[in-house]
Amino acid sequence: MSESQSSPATPHRILIADDNLANRELLEAYLVGIDCEIETSVDGQDTLDKVASFKPDLVLLDVMMPKLSGFEVCKQIKDNADTSRVMVLMVTALNELGDIERAVAAGTDDFLTKPVQKMHLLKRVENMLKLKGVEDELDRLRKYIQMIEDADNGN
Repeated sequence: MSESQSSPATPHRILIADDNLANRELLEAYLVGIDCEIETSVDGQDTLDKVASFKPDLVLLDVMMPKLSGFEVCKQIKDNADTSRVMVLMVTALNELGDIERAVAAGTDDFLTKPVQKMHLLKRVENMLKLKGVEDELDRLRKYIQMIEDADNGN
């Protein structure tokens, strides 16, 4: 979808979840230089549906959305074994200590306050995608080691 900085075998997948079209378009425009596939969602339930079908590496998640709040969506993503490894970056106009505590309690991996500065967003996204790649590689290696151990034990 965009110019490649470093081309992994498959580009990262990012889901932008925000009920405001202008916000979705702005975030998408900011991500142009990142080698990724982007999908968008417009409310909490749509976000959960897209997480299940699109299987993103990272969700940029607005907190104040219809149907389900970002807090509820994040908690459901993190509580589901199939999606718990999806990175969640909450992007919100809320910046009170209580809101940050709710985001952390819901399981967010990080958060940015609106208005989003492009440089901050790109650095956070870059770091979260690197971390996701390291975690995925660690999982792959664990499975490989388990497979070797099982073969050695005659399983």
